[in-house]
Amino acid sequence: MKESKNILVTGATGNIGQPVIKYLVENETKHKIFAGVRNIENAKEKLKYTSLQFLEFDFDKADDFDKTLKNIDRVFLVRPPHISDVKKYFYPLIASMKRQGVEQIIFLSVQGAGKSNVIPHRKIEKLILDSGLEYIFLRPSYFMQNLTTTLLEDIRRKHRIVLPAGKASFNWVDGMNIGEVGAFLLESFDNYANQKMDITGYENLSFHEVIGLIKKTLNIPVEYHSPDPVSYFFIKRREGVPTGKVLVMIMLHFLPRFQKEPATCECYEQLTGKKPTALKDFLKRESDLFKIG
Repeated sequence: MKESKNILVTGATGNIGQPVIKYLVENETKHKIFAGVRNIENAKEKLKYTSLQFLEFDFDKADDFDKTLKNIDRVFLVRPPHISDVKKYFYPLIASMKRQGVEQIIFLSVQGAGKSNVIPHRKIEKLILDSGLEYIFLRPSYFMQNLTTTLLEDIRRKHRIVLPAGKASFNWVDGMNIGEVGAFLLESFDNYANQKMDITGYENLSFHEVIGLIKKTLNIPVEYHSPDPVSYFFIKRREGVPTGKVLVMIMLHFLPRFQKEPATCECYEQLTGKKPTALKDFLKRESDLFKIG
């Protein structure tokens, strides 16, 4: 019988953590799954699985890391979008993992992290490599779920997307596909240990093209505006978006204007035997989220 591990999933109520847990539970994992969340009672309303256990986990409470990580063998680590200070938040977390005997970590990184010195994901990867922990770096491309989270209110209320991305192409991948791969690798970690794995869809589309697809699929009269990075920074700060998050958004959307078109990878299909979600199908699946009222 396969040895049971204690697995902690951080970001458990988010776009990736939820499907990771969903696929683990639905596939009747033999491992014990712990959802790392800031508010356990709220999380129980979203994650209604009888076999799931909950642990309080908050990046702002480093003093509690040792307690949370006690007896944990394997971690699925998600960086919250608003956290960019790697030294402040991730140094103590990885140090705690070492103290508590965590053996293995899957880090949700980003495509291109191995080539960029400015995004926080690269620094976190290096920190994990230096720690000596066994690892898998998942490097997904651009989340389709950005349309239903970060960009949603502008689409719904203002019928526009504002990003400093120009005509750059992005590879679009469904968070459900990422979560499914994450669950598979948590089950089969030893077979893929110490690998860096891109997870992509098969579509490279600019925001100009995505706008056209949204109009056609959802019949929403949405437009795309691409200000320069400085203008974008002040637009978002006036809207109350934290500085760290704005800077990360600029890095993720402005830098691709000077890079090659994203590479596509068949990793999802190779691991699951299924084609990745097409953006058109994602929009249809999530169409209710774009409705006002």
